Amino acid sequence: MALTVVHSPEEWIARFGNPRRRSVVTIGNFDGVHLGHQQILHTVLDRARRTDALAAVLTFYPHPARVLRPAEAPALLETLDQRLAAIGATGIDAALVTRFDGDLANVAPEDFVRRYLLDTMGAQTILVGGNFRFGHRGAGDIKLLGELGQRSGFAVEIVPPVVENGVVVSSTAIRTAIRDGHVEDARRMLGHPYALEGEIRTGTGQGRKLVVPTLNLATDQEVLPKNGVYATEVVVAGKTYRAATNVGMRPTFDGARITIESYLFDFSENLTSGKLEVRFWQRLRDERKFSGPAELREQVLKDIDQAKEYFQTADG
Repeated sequence: MALTVVHSPEEWIARFGNPRRRSVVTIGNFDGVHLGHQQILHTVLDRARRTDALAAVLTFYPHPARVLRPAEAPALLETLDQRLAAIGATGIDAALVTRFDGDLANVAPEDFVRRYLLDTMGAQTILVGGNFRFGHRGAGDIKLLGELGQRSGFAVEIVPPVVENGVVVSSTAIRTAIRDGHVEDARRMLGHPYALEGEIRTGTGQGRKLVVPTLNLATDQEVLPKNGVYATEVVVAGKTYRAATNVGMRPTFDGARITIESYLFDFSENLTSGKLEVRFWQRLRDERKFSGPAELREQVLKDIDQAKEYFQTADG
């Protein structure tokens, strides 16, 4: 069943009836939907299926920090659409996407639980991480949530964090790994390669004419891998190709903005528009300036060979 997405308590009640079907709920931003998020979501699904309840998520848009502390707000790993697609892929039934604004920020913890979790979503069980905070100025914590549950008849379950190679998996740790070029570490914490999605952008034509033909990606995502060359997979026109991708300023051509250019193996079409996704598997080298197109082309051909060798080794 596809994820049902609603955007207000009224829409939730219209969709799921009054009295409402009971639900098992988790709450959060879920940026990246990493292994820690996935553990919570799978636990929600398990608890819901045992009791014929809805497996549900309450999430926020925009990120609360964009409203409360805009100067400190993190760059996001995913767009809202990507985040909801990843949540839906786990099998969750429904998501309430609540607009986070000044009014919501001022709701007292007790009122937040009553308004959204009880009166709207009919929560019978709430699953959260151990550092969960809610309500005005984050005044609500796990202890208060448990007390409210005892009073109002819902259970509270704490899901422990996931640890990968001695590091607690978190959106912050993944952002750091990606920005440092450690896309293999990000892949382990996400459970899949970090991906950038967007549209094909027509380039200057210099690469196709002087070096090798590439597809350029224009994306709205906010976290880009460190400038350099990567072994990647590219999804275009419904097919997946192995590729070598450069993220950077194209210094050999005195570029003025960051570009994301991919050379796809066994691909000869000249596409100028359409959807494009780039999945980052392994960093190959730093970006650097060459003496001219001929030297750059020689290095790009070496990069392509190195990317092919990486995938051959990965395939075992």
